Amino acid sequence: MNTLHQKSEPLNRYALAFFCFWGLALVVVVGFRAENPAYREQLERWHQKRIESLKNENGWLNLAGLFWLQPGANPVGSDPNNLLMFPTGKAPDQLGTFRLTGDTVTFTAAPGVVVLDADKQPVLGEKPVFIPNQKASPVLSHGSLRWFIIKRGSRYAVRLRDLESPFLSEFKGIDRFPVDEAFQVKARLERPKQPRTIPILDVTGQVSQQPLVGTLVFELGGKTHRLDAVGEGSDKLFILFGDQTNRHETYGSGRFLYADVPGPNGTTTLDFNQSINPPCAFTPYATCPLPPKQNQLALAVRAGEKRYGDH
Repeated sequence: MNTLHQKSEPLNRYALAFFCFWGLALVVVVGFRAENPAYREQLERWHQKRIESLKNENGWLNLAGLFWLQPGANPVGSDPNNLLMFPTGKAPDQLGTFRLTGDTVTFTAAPGVVVLDADKQPVLGEKPVFIPNQKASPVLSHGSLRWFIIKRGSRYAVRLRDLESPFLSEFKGIDRFPVDEAFQVKARLERPKQPRTIPILDVTGQVSQQPLVGTLVFELGGKTHRLDAVGEGSDKLFILFGDQTNRHETYGSGRFLYADVPGPNGTTTLDFNQSINPPCAFTPYATCPLPPKQNQLALAVRAGEKRYGDH
């Protein structure tokens, strides 16, 4: 027995060394994509900024209403007899009147009601709140309520915020898939030979023609995929995409992804770990665009944000 043990001991040491070497090699080959600490920290910082943007005063979590305007006078207040009904307990019975005339919207506060402008000054008389070609609609306020005008197609609506919204107070964060660098891929941007637009449908049924920056071509899951991208400012691409996780794991209408505009070599990075839910996942009062048919990926992108809420 002792002789046999002594003879087998070198073999055991060799086998252990062999296993450790190839086991370590296997970890390096298979596991390196999800074990980059610097990359994880970078994504965590990005995610925290994402959460902060949702929760701040201009974020999506405090939306409290979306009210489509009719031509002419649109009385507003908490009284159900108003054409537009703001939340009870947040607004007086009669808050004021919006008036839509052509492509201009004005607001007049009701007698004795204090409504403030962005400079915290009382709104006196009939104040224009939407005029053609303006950069942004002015924000008015009363108590914890904030509102301004948005335009979708040929329609105008009052977007209402409540800084004390239950959507904000009930928010506990967003579940995400585990970080996987396999979903960080290089993409080549194919620009159209002639300027063209693509139709983008939103959840209200409106279709807008958006200028196509180009088509991103990349490899993922052993296959070549293509995604149309539109512009987001001068230095970003905006991609609306759907994939096979939309059925159960992620938001049913697809997700959003941003990428840098390519440099001189025509390539950029698509990091699907930064795929985010559209605003409609957090509130019923958003008007989200939907992924065009050509941006439905024939694979499951288990990266980025998972499904949130029931909106």
